Amino acid sequence: MNRKVLFGGLLVSLPLVILLLLSLGRDPHQVGSPLVGRPAPHFTLPVVGGGESVTLESMRGRTVVLNFWATWCVPCLEEHPVLAAGPRRFGGDVVFLGVVYQDETADVRRFLREQGSSYPSLLDDSGKVAIAYGVYGVPETFFVSPGGTIVDKQVGPLTPDLLAFYIDRARSAAAAPSKSTS
Repeated sequence: MNRKVLFGGLLVSLPLVILLLLSLGRDPHQVGSPLVGRPAPHFTLPVVGGGESVTLESMRGRTVVLNFWATWCVPCLEEHPVLAAGPRRFGGDVVFLGVVYQDETADVRRFLREQGSSYPSLLDDSGKVAIAYGVYGVPETFFVSPGGTIVDKQVGPLTPDLLAFYIDRARSAAAAPSKSTS
């Protein structure tokens, strides 16, 4: 066997094997975010179907589950019942907000009419809120402590157990004062 070929093969494959071994056991849905541990970016967005706009600042003192979703997203459809049951399951100290990501208002209205919802969905037509949160796909969910700090971020659909885990962490997070980012 040619030693140069063997050495070249090892040189290419060994770093890949090391990277694979270092990645074992990591949850691919637990994505690090530079926003975790920092104040949640403030926003004011209109509610699908009209009514008063919602501001994140008005939610201060309560845990916020901020879910970015779209009607064309199959995992969003899968997690919708989990999130729709959330307000009943977790009570009034937890606020659920959906932020529509790159979708048409008519499609969103039809989806909500057919699937139902127990919390407001907000229109981010300009995409500025999604950009502020660093959203690159859906579903992505941020968990904000009562003090306004992002505690966790989940990429991918939520299960009932994952939702409870993240809400417990956000509820118990120290209520650190938040700085205005608007």
